[in-house]
Amino acid sequence: MRLAAPLLFLVLALFAPPAAGQDRAGVERQFSAWLEQAVWPRARAEGVSRTTFETAFSGVRLNWDLPDLVPPGATAQTPKRQRQAEFGSPARYFAPNTVATATRIGREMARRHAGTLAAVERATGVPGRIVLAIWGRESGYGRVAIPHDAFEVLGTKGFMSTRAAYFTDELIAALKIAETGAVPGGAMKSSWAGALGQPQFMPSSYLRYAVDGDGDGRADIWRSEADTIASIATYLQRHGWVPGRDWGFEVRVPASVSCTLEGPDQGRPIEEWEAMGVARVSGKPFPVHERRGEGFLMMPAGRNGPAFVVTPNFYVLKDYNMSDLYALFVGHVGDRIAYGMGDFEGAWGPVGGLYRSDIAAMQRALEGMGHDVGGADGLPGFKTRRSIGRWQESLGRPATCFPEAGMKAALAR
Repeated sequence: MRLAAPLLFLVLALFAPPAAGQDRAGVERQFSAWLEQAVWPRARAEGVSRTTFETAFSGVRLNWDLPDLVPPGATAQTPKRQRQAEFGSPARYFAPNTVATATRIGREMARRHAGTLAAVERATGVPGRIVLAIWGRESGYGRVAIPHDAFEVLGTKGFMSTRAAYFTDELIAALKIAETGAVPGGAMKSSWAGALGQPQFMPSSYLRYAVDGDGDGRADIWRSEADTIASIATYLQRHGWVPGRDWGFEVRVPASVSCTLEGPDQGRPIEEWEAMGVARVSGKPFPVHERRGEGFLMMPAGRNGPAFVVTPNFYVLKDYNMSDLYALFVGHVGDRIAYGMGDFEGAWGPVGGLYRSDIAAMQRALEGMGHDVGGADGLPGFKTRRSIGRWQESLGRPATCFPEAGMKAALAR
């Protein structure tokens, strides 16, 4: 919504950066003004009533404990530590107890909801085991308490975070959900990032993908397990899940195949990977129907952990959560639920313990050499991993394709 010139002047005056050392009470006043002068006009234009707006923000204050905040007048910096588990230590993320619990309860849920899962798979093409694994990872199959007030989280991050515009849009979407009356009383709770309900949908995703799975006329992802199952599957279907294809396979990658070949932009038919010596760790051949399909090398810890050939469906899982480890967890737990598979054969090395700020420094150094690392965000995604490998190969070293503590000084030379 465009603001008229006088109102725009008022907003700029109200939200001007505070003087150095201004106390939090002053920022709280700016927050209240921002809600009234910037958020309310947008919400009203989207059909949100004044009653809904005032109810949503009754008693809401800034939550100063949330990550990635940039108070007015401050400068955004790369966080030193990594709070989100999906971008931390792979070994910790795949802790045996975590995987075993998700698998055990997932099998219980597979039996309990067999009819719903089968119907949803017929309708969307998304396997029930994948839906279960996402449900388990996101909310422990609805058993994990969701602690935060969604309007407090989204309001705080919309007002002062590194992605303020994104969270402001999500705040408007949350108000639109509240306006519908679909949320049960007191249930507008979220994660620290503003994700809602058992599938942990951001508010905009709820508006696009939440569906009625139990036939009661509502999409209740807070209390209805059938709605949760159907909504997760609908999300994946609309993001391009390819029916009939798997998510991927654990493989052995011979030394003759460089880890710099990783990435969704370097796909080739799986039979070509096979011809290069890439083989399944199980010793079984790749399924016949998969061999001519496109596959992608995925090495989330470089040479320091398990390796995979993944299909386009792996990247659909990443649309749900952008982390490689998340998508891998979902595929792996889904396979364990359905097929009784064990742990990965490849072991996770001692990686993932670096500060984000250190990895960001390496990324900036690699960018200075002309590498595309995908942005200096401190997260070792596939572009960063293979850029490290290419840098190592340029020096005549074996490529490991993962950031290591000693690289920061070496890259700075």
